[in-house]
Amino acid sequence: MGSCFAVNMAEKLDYFKFQNSCNPFGILFHPLAIEKLIDFAVSKKQFTENDIFFHDERWHCFDVHSDSSNSSKEELLESLNAIIKSTNQQITESTHFIITYGTSWVYRNIESDSIVANCHKVPQKLFEKELLSVEEIKKSITNTVKLLHAVNPDCNIIFTVSPVRHIKDGFVENQWSKSNLISAIHSVLDTEDCKMNTEYFPSYEIMMDELRDYRFYAEDMLHPNQVAINYIWKRFKETTISETAFTTMDEVSTIQKSLSHKPFNPNSESHLKFESKVREKITKLESEYSFMKF
Repeated sequence: MGSCFAVNMAEKLDYFKFQNSCNPFGILFHPLAIEKLIDFAVSKKQFTENDIFFHDERWHCFDVHSDSSNSSKEELLESLNAIIKSTNQQITESTHFIITYGTSWVYRNIESDSIVANCHKVPQKLFEKELLSVEEIKKSITNTVKLLHAVNPDCNIIFTVSPVRHIKDGFVENQWSKSNLISAIHSVLDTEDCKMNTEYFPSYEIMMDELRDYRFYAEDMLHPNQVAINYIWKRFKETTISETAFTTMDEVSTIQKSLSHKPFNPNSESHLKFESKVREKITKLESEYSFMKF
């Protein structure tokens, strides 16, 4: 769960056929938004008409990403509550949670006096911008850990800070924001209550220190490009994924590359033999891992 960098890592997990779910409520950037939706899922709270609003001909919810917005009020509520149900099941069954925080900057809706996850292009004058303090973030992270461990005491939780820079806040403000996140995470992981089954993966630090060059950024000069994503994934694999999975990952990768192969002559005997061998490999893996589908 978390920022768009969480999506980058989920795409890698998808590629290697790990069972995973990414951002059921859409991309979320700050700790309070993630905590709130985990709380909703754990407690099976239902969204009601009080949680949604109409703007620009669509119904929205301040607690979720605009990807969930809908022209139908009923369909939006039905969709959100279905996600609550499925996320509750995933939280109780998952072995690992990877939470990627993007920013400490938040927007408070003046009318409701509540911090939102997404402003949905509602006029900015209706919000106040705030920076979460280290203490506020620590409290939110601690609550998140307790919520997950309450229903899944053996799960592992990996925290990371997104390497995507939020330059719209300003260069100094971006560093301030990231530093509050990093300080809070390490403070929480150093406490007795949260030491068990929790760890930190340094996505942001790898981007800043090992890939300290603009050639590792996309055209917007803010998001890591594919070379950087591949590098950070390599570090994640080395430090977080068991070596016992590497052989299977290599087999999956070989099949994925074969499936993306564009033949010069699809009807040639050599290509038909190639396809047959690929099918054999797929059948073998799918018989060993029933959840894998190519």
